[in-house]
Parts: sequence; structure tokens; C-alpha cells
Amino acid sequence: PVMEKHNHNEITIELVDKIKSASRARVRAPLHSSELAKRRRPLTSMTATTNKVVAIGASTGGTEALKDVLSRMPSNSPGILVVQHMPETFTTAFAARLDGVSVINVKEAAQGDSLVPGVCLLAPGNRHMLLRRSGSRYYVDVKDGPLVSRHKPSVEVLFNSVAKTAGRNAVGVIMTGMGADGAGGMLNMKNEGAVTIAQDEKTCVVFGMPKEAIKLGGVDKTVPLGRIPETIISSI
Repeated sequence: PVMEKHNHNEITIELVDKIKSASRARVRAPLHSSELAKRRRPLTSMTATTNKVVAIGASTGGTEALKDVLSRMPSNSPGILVVQHMPETFTTAFAARLDGVSVINVKEAAQGDSLVPGVCLLAPGNRHMLLRRSGSRYYVDVKDGPLVSRHKPSVEVLFNSVAKTAGRNAVGVIMTGMGADGAGGMLNMKNEGAVTIAQDEKTCVVFGMPKEAIKLGGVDKTVPLGRIPETIISSI
């Protein structure tokens, strides 16, 4: 009974955070400034290739943390994949919000989207997102399926696919969030030669997912939120 109560409270807290985050995503419209437009990398070809892949997973507290990270990534960044636990009705608006504060192009992922430099694909709510490769082209597979680590989209699913598909050409980042989603996948990424980064406890809203990844031995570098962008850049 105590464990059941604990699980119930944990789920309630996480649900409240998701509702608040989703609400902020809906009401805060993206602001495209002329400066952002000038600095953006033009999407001249959706068949371009990205040598490196950055995979990011976040949950509780992740909406603001992701905004902080993505808004400081340069326009020539490698292709970025993001899983943020969020209800499906709000991921489109959240992607638009991130796009509005970033010089990289951020969009909600759709089946078959190419992953190219200067682009970030956000997993849609209630769908898993996996990295695939066809020749020299990376693309995403967006599909339904059972919950993994209690989530869909699941960071675990993304990280495992990146480990398999990109190996040492990847950088993995696990950020603030409750639970252990992505911990095992991050270890797999590290074992395949990827550089793995965790947000530190002090700057996490909930030090759950990063803590579990660290405990498994899957993290190379633990850094504050403010240093994540530069750590990604120096690792590619």
C-alpha cells in the first residue's frame, strides 16, 4: 500500500507538471525576429546528410530547460532529436515555441523526416521516435507502440535507436525528469562510442532520469544546464 501511494503521488506530480508545461507551450506564441531569420541555416536540401546526431531526452521541468539549450545552439548544429514527455495535443505548439526562440529549425517530427544539419525534430506526443539510416541519409521512424519505461514517446526508445544507428557519431543528453526513462539507452549509447552528457542535480527540477543514467555508468560528463550547449558543441 505504501508503494502504491508513492507511485500514485509520483504520477500525480508528473501529470500536474505536464499540464502546466503544456499550458505554457500553448499560450506563448513563437516570436520570429529578423535577427533569427538572418542567422538561420537555409534548408536548401532535405536530402543533405548530417555526420553527427544529437539525441536529447527530458521530462519534468524539461520544457524550460530545452528552450534554454536549443535557443543557444548554433545554426550549423548537427541534426538534433528530442523526446520530451508531453501530451500529444501540445507537442506541435511546443515545437513552434522552440522554433521561435532558436536559430535552428525546430519542428514536430513526422514519419520519414530527414535529419539534417540545423534541424531539430521533436517527437510527437503518444508516438515513439526512432533514428533510422538509408545509405548516408538519417531519417526518423515515428510510430505507435506500447509504453516503454511508462512513456510514449520514450527516451529509452530514441536512445537505443541512436546507439544502434549512429554509434560513435552521436551525442546523448539526458536532462531533468522523474523516473528512469532513457538511463539504459544512454548506457547503450556510451557502449557504442557516443559521448553522453547528463544535467547536474543542482539545475534539475527533478534529478531522476540523469541520476539513474549516472548510477548505471552511462554518463561521460555531468554539467549544469547552462553548460549543456557548449558541451554538446565541444563533443561533436
